[in-house]
Amino acid sequence: MRAPIAVGVDGFAESPPAAHWAAREALLRDLRLRLIHAWNPPSPEAPALPHEGALNYWAQRFVTDLVGELRDAHPGLRVSAELVPCETVPALLDAARDAEMLVLGSRGRGTPGGFLLGSTGRHVLAHGERPVIMVHADDRPLTADVTVGVRLRGASEETLRFAFDAAARRGGALRAVHAGAGTGTGAPEAEEAAAADALDAALRPWREKYPGVPVAEALTSERPALGVMHTAPGSGLLVLGREETEPDPVPQLGSVIHAAVHHAPCPVAVVPCS
Repeated sequence: MRAPIAVGVDGFAESPPAAHWAAREALLRDLRLRLIHAWNPPSPEAPALPHEGALNYWAQRFVTDLVGELRDAHPGLRVSAELVPCETVPALLDAARDAEMLVLGSRGRGTPGGFLLGSTGRHVLAHGERPVIMVHADDRPLTADVTVGVRLRGASEETLRFAFDAAARRGGALRAVHAGAGTGTGAPEAEEAAAADALDAALRPWREKYPGVPVAEALTSERPALGVMHTAPGSGLLVLGREETEPDPVPQLGSVIHAAVHHAPCPVAVVPCS
């Protein structure tokens, strides 16, 4: 059985937009959708509280209603939901291991402080073994186009595969951007020419695998975080690679991913790189 798309949901307003984005993606890929609501039950030794049953009832009611809403809005969707008796981060990381991708919601940019990434999102983005997509509550479908940030030293096959595949499935164009070109110690013109050659070389095998995807290359001397942000407007998805890092109590995402999940004008896919 093919892996599903998983989406983490809770009772907050950012969950339904993320679930609807995930539903569209599941239909696009002909995959099942699995809704995960982490439920941290009280310790067996803890005394029962009068409201515990009510809390469990409303959590179950929320996912049941959301499943019905998704089925009505997306005919043909295969969707299931479950309450997972576990802390949120471990529950989502476990779900991601068995999924094609994991989708998470984030509050809208217009909410005061709402687009700041919470601790759950940071941990899952930093440690997820599969692509993690962050969807803001105020994201709206823009175009079928996809933007991908490309590192020229050790360009990630996983990142480019995900980006080309996403553009092909959507019938959109791919914009491949490398930021920071021509900012070394050599002649700027020579450095930019070398960067253009390296970008073309990184993209060439994927162009051959996806001949129907139009590709536009972009080089900018801006810092990577700014360069990617300035290229993303007009895209329906921004794809970035995440390098493996040593375990850290405070998850390290890097400046480009950090800027993207806070400020990108579209959903952001963070792809772990081997």
